[in-house]
Amino acid sequence: MKFSPFVTSDRSKNRKRHFNAPSHVRRKIMSSPLSKELRQKYSVRSMPIRKDDEVQVVRGHYKGQQIGKVVQVYRKKYVIYIERVQREKANGTTVHVGIHPSKVVITRLKLDPRMGSTFIDRQDNRDDKQD
Repeated sequence: MKFSPFVTSDRSKNRKRHFNAPSHVRRKIMSSPLSKELRQKYSVRSMPIRKDDEVQVVRGHYKGQQIGKVVQVYRKKYVIYIERVQREKANGTTVHVGIHPSKVVITRLKLDPRMGSTFIDRQDNRDDKQD
């Protein structure tokens, strides 16, 4: 049941907003869950996916394959391309297969100095909500 008058539950409106979302909103939508070890370490359940993160596919045809690095994050199509997840075309060339970020688990994050503050901010926000 909807309680806020400012939020719509209309399916067509939500689909329109999803498919017409700007890039900075798509970044947040394209989040992946962290592995159990990373979840314990950072106290965060999911993070927006980035190029060079290491992920494991957990759903679909390519699930269970070894861990691969994210080669490209394609926000326009809501897919990511992973190092070893490829298929062969009819003419013999190999192409990466697009996978939705919700169907992978991040096993190793690409960290740089500005990412540290992101975890701290998210942990602080969570602590504030629990109080």
